[in-house]
Amino acid sequence: MNASPASACCHDRMSVPPPLKTRTSPALVVILAGVSAALHVGKLPPALPVLREALGITLLQSGFLLSMVQLAGMTLGLAVGLTADGIGLRRSLLTGLLVLFAAGALGGCAQDATSLIALRALEGFGFLLVSMPAPSLVRQLVPPHRLSAMLGLWGAYMPFGTAVALLSGPLVIFVTSWQVWWWGTAGLSLLMAVWVWHAVPSDQQRRPAAASSTSGNSRDGWKQRLRQTLVAPGPWLVALSFAVYSGQWLAVIGFLPSIYAQAGVAGSISAVLTALAAAVNIVGNLAAGRLLQRGVPAQRLLYIGFCVMALGALLAFATFPLVGGTGLPPVIRFAAILLFSAVGGMIPATLFLLAVQLAPGEGTVSTTVGWMQQWAALGQFAGPPLVAWVASGAGGWHWTWLVTGACSLLGVLLARQVGRQLAARAAPSAGAHD
Repeated sequence: MNASPASACCHDRMSVPPPLKTRTSPALVVILAGVSAALHVGKLPPALPVLREALGITLLQSGFLLSMVQLAGMTLGLAVGLTADGIGLRRSLLTGLLVLFAAGALGGCAQDATSLIALRALEGFGFLLVSMPAPSLVRQLVPPHRLSAMLGLWGAYMPFGTAVALLSGPLVIFVTSWQVWWWGTAGLSLLMAVWVWHAVPSDQQRRPAAASSTSGNSRDGWKQRLRQTLVAPGPWLVALSFAVYSGQWLAVIGFLPSIYAQAGVAGSISAVLTALAAAVNIVGNLAAGRLLQRGVPAQRLLYIGFCVMALGALLAFATFPLVGGTGLPPVIRFAAILLFSAVGGMIPATLFLLAVQLAPGEGTVSTTVGWMQQWAALGQFAGPPLVAWVASGAGGWHWTWLVTGACSLLGVLLARQVGRQLAARAAPSAGAHD
């Protein structure tokens, strides 16, 4: 007896397994790809002492190794952003992960400082190819009501990756070798490339109209995106804001091991304290995402972030007459560092959302992020030497708060202009509704 069409239909439906509800969100896969790229940036500091012995790397060469990633960002941020918008966001992300894999794998075979420095520059290029398209990808992969929270999570990719590298790097190097540490981070990037390939929809599947409009790599196409980005005030505001944030954050966190060493703190304890100071930055990123999702104005979060960073640095580094002309007790000063990093973490998450909102158009989001990354790298390149110069002239770190305070003041002034730009954008839409 033949089954009825209805029963056959039901049988077919029952025979098809339901889709797995535990499937990882494609946007989360993009964020994890960013974390794997951040590991390549943070993997070097734990390895420097071993590298100096194994390869005879000098202190000057160590400085070049540390700054080479930032040099790539300073010089290529805008260009890589343009490239990501032109070749496709997913394709750029995959290319960057594969470049990181190749550079890391070859770096583990390096026999001298020169080749390692060159491969470090290549890693910087791969890092940019991953980080530039990610915010725009996240925007296209999540519904609008989840965008703020997911961009807040994306804003934490760098401090999370750095903290993981600072904590796990010394252990891996101690148990195995620095080469295994290099190959391990390279292998992780390869695994992430495979995951992105399978989990993230292609540019044509994700946004057919956008893909067709941006797939042309003509000279006029990139020139138009470049012109749109650089003549608009929004990209400049978020870029300069990121510069004054990143410069002071890296200066404070980057010199913590040196400050603790001068204070006689053991190296192992110093590593944990520095990693903790970097990791709490994640709290601010996640909190900003939630607050933005609940409707808290971005300008207010920037005000809070920059003001608390200024206060935290003041409490951590300044000397006070009421305590005998010295600094506050060590516990309070470290708590101030944690406050500086945690609340300051609201700034990058907010700026990533603003980069999406203030980009001149859909096809210029990665270019805007590239411009922001270029200025962030400039801040990271200039901030630590400026703080070191002030500390050298003052004979100590007690005037560090003056440099960070100046950066925060500039950040507040920029946040004021950001608020005006957002109000100007909201005015036409409000008039249209009226």
